[in-house]
Amino acid sequence: MKIVKVKENDSILLTQLTIRSKDYWNYGEEQIAKWEENLKISSKYINENHVFKLIETDTIIGFYAFEIINEEQVKLNFLFIEPEFIGKGHGKILLNDFIHRIKNNGFKKAFLDADPNAEKFYKRNGFKSIGKIESSIKNRFLPIMEMEL
Repeated sequence: MKIVKVKENDSILLTQLTIRSKDYWNYGEEQIAKWEENLKISSKYINENHVFKLIETDTIIGFYAFEIINEEQVKLNFLFIEPEFIGKGHGKILLNDFIHRIKNNGFKKAFLDADPNAEKFYKRNGFKSIGKIESSIKNRFLPIMEMEL
């Protein structure tokens, strides 16, 4: 397995992976369709942000993407794994690569808005909840999380 920078032409594959991974949590087709625009990984997004994929042979197992907020802070916008690999340590591999990469580039803090189903994963890996924002689903909130590096 290796982690490499995503290419612009990976956008469709990453979007499909993101939808499959989100659907792992049984939100249903109707809700996934409502989120479709938010789950899209466009070529423009790839060109304007930092996007890395975990591959084995030629198979994309998962990916993460972050944006630079300022010289000290970044925001992790995406971290998704193919459903058959969820719970097998691949998310941790990607998250560790993200943390290592941003530390080595001098950033001091990372933020993310977590899916409620992923909050425990991020807490186990050093993030803490600092607030919450309402999602598009009524009475459902996304934890806002941070990690000091």
